Amino acid sequence: MKTVTTIGIDLAKNSFTVYGVNAQGKPVLQRTLARANVIRFFANLPECLVGMEACASSEYWARAIESVGHTVRRIHPRYVKAYLLGAKNDVNDAAAICEAVQRPNMRFVPHKSPEQTDLQCVHRIRQGYVRSRTALVNQIRGLLGEYGIVMRQGVSTVRKQIPELIADEANELSPIMRRNLTSLYETLCFLDSQILDQEKILKDFARENEACKRLMQVPGIGLLTATLLMSVAGVASNFKNGREFAAYLGLVPRQHSSGGKTKLLGITKQGDSYARTLLIHGARAVLSALIAGRTPQARQNKWLAELTARRGKNRACVALANKTARIAWSMLAHGTEYKLAA
Repeated sequence: MKTVTTIGIDLAKNSFTVYGVNAQGKPVLQRTLARANVIRFFANLPECLVGMEACASSEYWARAIESVGHTVRRIHPRYVKAYLLGAKNDVNDAAAICEAVQRPNMRFVPHKSPEQTDLQCVHRIRQGYVRSRTALVNQIRGLLGEYGIVMRQGVSTVRKQIPELIADEANELSPIMRRNLTSLYETLCFLDSQILDQEKILKDFARENEACKRLMQVPGIGLLTATLLMSVAGVASNFKNGREFAAYLGLVPRQHSSGGKTKLLGITKQGDSYARTLLIHGARAVLSALIAGRTPQARQNKWLAELTARRGKNRACVALANKTARIAWSMLAHGTEYKLAA
């Protein structure tokens, strides 16, 4: 076991498979471990390179295994699949991970600190509450439609009109429906309060974090985008440049090139779709401000206006989101302030 230099570990809930090779690439280790024995096993190994897929619980296991002296690299499952030989099983999966982690051109998923993991958890919890609220509002509108009551879309509209409908005795709502509508309204208020609580956590973090304050100076980056970028970026130095960070967020064109002919398609849409959505929505806000004449940046206004006229609003928003991501990476990597272009 002293000859092991590289290990691939297939993560699971209770049963973990490890596959190790020596410096010459020869298999020297294959074992299945119970969850309780994983850390003890790695603590008794000499320092080596450990590869794992970037999946659920991988953040925890990366920190835990690194704490006993090993180097851990997380790989997107899409990149591991190319190295899978034979049928899919735990041993072959671990062997594929072990092979993939040794490739010099492999792309690894950056680790997150506990603070960044907490931020991401807050965003995911808030996002879940927002989705539940949207589903609840749609359900309320659909149920009221059966009574001939049509409501406009929007949470604020539904929130305002439900108490009025419950109190209005002239409408056709039955006592059972009024009772259920009261319950649904209470649930809506509960979801509103939970969303506000999560936003308060983000505001408190942004108030104390200098990097967040600097990011929020960039047009198109608000509280949600700034705090999420802090979590998805990991350590900014993990990315070679801003374009690599934009590619990590899926904001660069896909390629379908062959025979020396370059063909660019739509964006790749890889990485965190939530972060990409926030950046694009922020870009839409900047574009709306440009149309309304409220943006002070003459150079960016000219570039964005020309791009919008040439390629349309949607492509212009994606291009601006790409640019914003690069600016954010530069500010995080170098600790710089945002300066308005002349």
